[in-house]
Amino acid sequence: MIVFDLQCTPLGHRFEGWFGSSSDYESQQARGLVSCPSCGSLDVSKAVMAPHVGRKGNQIAAPSTRQEKPASEADQSSSVPVSQPMANIPIPPQAVAMLKAVAAMQAEALKSSTWVGEKFADDARAMHYGEKDVAPIHGRATLKEAQELAEEGIPVAPVLVPVIPPEEAN
Repeated sequence: MIVFDLQCTPLGHRFEGWFGSSSDYESQQARGLVSCPSCGSLDVSKAVMAPHVGRKGNQIAAPSTRQEKPASEADQSSSVPVSQPMANIPIPPQAVAMLKAVAAMQAEALKSSTWVGEKFADDARAMHYGEKDVAPIHGRATLKEAQELAEEGIPVAPVLVPVIPPEEAN
């Protein structure tokens, strides 16, 4: 899949379009299948977009200091600070602070827990049935494994913030 930032010419609405390839985009546009979701215009073209270069999983993004104007307010002089965009709107500072607090609490709780990786479901089951000593653990389980554990009455809960396995951390 490829994601393009698109823009309608008449009103300048910006939106994303997901396509199987560049040629899929060109084909759909030539057949009049690409339209602006806001105004319905078929006069749509690719907008200038920044390349997306992924970070390593254990890196934290530096806070953004950019100032941007939302497309709907392009003619107004006030700008809206963009710190950590989500769904094309900035996350309120209180929400960012709350998420950081949750991540810190989870990290503190996991210090007394043992990473068991892919063996999580097996180890949780063994502890529940008395085959292993009970101890706090965390690891990975598929949705199906988690559902099976819940059906057996084995208490499990997802971590709220993604955890980097020890072998993948720098």
